Amino acid sequence: MRTDYDVIIVGARIAGATLAYELGRAGYDVLLVDKGSFPSDVLSTHNFFNNSLAMLREMGVLDKLLSTGTPTYKRAYVQLEDAVIEGEFPEVDGESECLCIRRTHLDHILFEHVCSLERVHALQHFRVTGLVREEDIVKGVEGSQSGGETVKYTAKLVVGADGRRSTIRSLAGSKCLTAIPTEFASYVGYFKGFEQEDEPRSEFYKRGELIAIVFPTSDHLHVVGLMFPLANADLMSRMRLNAETGFREIIQSGLGESSFVSRLQEAEAVGPIRGLLGYDNDWHEAMGKGWALIGDAHSFKDPAIGQGMHDAMYSARLLKGVLDNHGLANVQWEKMASQYESELTNKFEPLFQLACEMTRNVPYTPEQQAVNHLIATYPQAACAFLGMYNHANDPGELGRLLGEISSNRESMTRLM
Repeated sequence: MRTDYDVIIVGARIAGATLAYELGRAGYDVLLVDKGSFPSDVLSTHNFFNNSLAMLREMGVLDKLLSTGTPTYKRAYVQLEDAVIEGEFPEVDGESECLCIRRTHLDHILFEHVCSLERVHALQHFRVTGLVREEDIVKGVEGSQSGGETVKYTAKLVVGADGRRSTIRSLAGSKCLTAIPTEFASYVGYFKGFEQEDEPRSEFYKRGELIAIVFPTSDHLHVVGLMFPLANADLMSRMRLNAETGFREIIQSGLGESSFVSRLQEAEAVGPIRGLLGYDNDWHEAMGKGWALIGDAHSFKDPAIGQGMHDAMYSARLLKGVLDNHGLANVQWEKMASQYESELTNKFEPLFQLACEMTRNVPYTPEQQAVNHLIATYPQAACAFLGMYNHANDPGELGRLLGEISSNRESMTRLM
């Protein structure tokens, strides 16, 4: 087996596999490694809004993903205290359907698809233990294979696609530029027999200190998320005592007037309830001499905002564009890093800031709830609100639309 490549990608799930596909198709020689094997599961919201489906289709994997029987959906039901926002996600790039596919299917299909490319070589069960350097430039990785032997591989660029606790980020010395601690505990469970009215849809509830999220997913299941303040010792105690019982009781007490509660009571939990506690919304330095980061390795944000899959794929695409622009011979690392960081900021920073707001346990002010009611009242505002999540528009566009609606309402009131 060869030991020298153009690019080594550490982490072979959604971010790493996407980048390997992009680079392999463009003629780069790629080594893709992962400490695990496929198929396997990982704690994740695993939702793709319709703006990301176009890229899956371009990669040639969408039909394979849909063949798993995972349902698609177009609509969203959002309840913010007593304001209910309903509607369809705006169409993006000709795609109208969203897809929440389990990682056991997603990562395996992507991995096999990428491994079929001539220029991509993949290794499972390879754990990176160090970086190869020449002076201050990263030139490769060293690590251990399943048999225990230590191996070194060299490359012009090493990319960390290895998640929110990235080994490459740590070894490269990437600086943390922003870290906003969450004030919530986040739990996820899969349920069989959870019924939805009319057609599949995403559901989001925020009442008091409680947030609950639902997506239709693979294997005839729904994935249900629950978030509540870490500081609530009583709720934390219930989850520690019995995770499923606590999960159900907390949702029932917090959302007792919702049909969601009765539908969840009739559903059967499949597998354990799993939790994520004490995480940050963070943003790290994205590139240095000989290394770069994509996906959660670069920036992790609150799962409630549902941007992880999108950001993993699009950060891979942005990095590939930067490499095409600069090449990997006689690289001016500072110039390349500046362009990459600028493009990441332009693409992801608005929703990163929204995630930082969502992760704070702060009740809606009367003014904020009035805005929520305004969005719920006007279909064009509801469409713009949902369009923030699939990048059909940015938060600023929603603000401008609400300003126009408020101005028109005031004009009508004066005329009356």
